[in-house]
This record gives sequence, structure tokens and C-alpha cells, in this order.
Amino acid sequence: MPVVRASEAVTHDLHGARFVSYAGPRTGSRELCAWRTEIPAGTDTPAHTVSREEILHVLDGELRVTLDGHTEHITAGDTVIINPGATLTLTNPTARPATTWVTTSVGLEAELPDGTRIAPPWAN
Repeated sequence: MPVVRASEAVTHDLHGARFVSYAGPRTGSRELCAWRTEIPAGTDTPAHTVSREEILHVLDGELRVTLDGHTEHITAGDTVIINPGATLTLTNPTARPATTWVTTSVGLEAELPDGTRIAPPWAN
């Protein structure tokens, strides 16, 4: 039975946020990836367009999510469904960190506004 211990999770820092990877090809998952994202107070992530569906669930804190130009304020317990091809920006406008749990399928890529494509190591 594959079990990923918290001490074995791999951490990546990117665009002011920390991604803590638990499930993906490197840990034995063939189809899905899952990670925790820690978004510090005052952080704005760059706009990025995703290639695969993502499910983003807020574990703690508050975020402002802009999805294809529509902005929503979300808090702990809220979930956002991000469809393939959608453009997403996350902002933490508060004085405390926010934590999310994200699940997607293996192979996710994100495209930045300048055309740069990122294949996050925690999703591939």
C-alpha cells in the first residue's frame, strides 16, 4: 500500500507560494496528483492558464480567485473547479497565510501570459 508520509513530501517554491507534493508519478500515482499550497499574506500569483482540470479546496485562510476574469472571495471550506483552458490568478489579500489542497491529473501544464509553459514537477 503506497503511503506518503508528511516527512517524505517534496516541497517546491514558485512565484511566492510553496507547493508541498504528496501524490503524483514519483510517489506511485498513475493518474492523479495532489498537493498542498501555502500562500503567504499579501501574495499575488501570476495569471496562468491550466491544461487540465484542477480542484482547489481552501483548507485555511482566505483568497481572492480570478478565473477567466470573474473574481470570487473564497474562505476555508470552499472549493473551486478550474476547467482546462481557464486562466487563474490567486491573491491572498489578508494578513495571514492561506492553505489550499489541489487535485488534478498527471501531466498538468500552466501557461503564463508571456507564453512560457511550465510543467510543474509536482504534477508530472
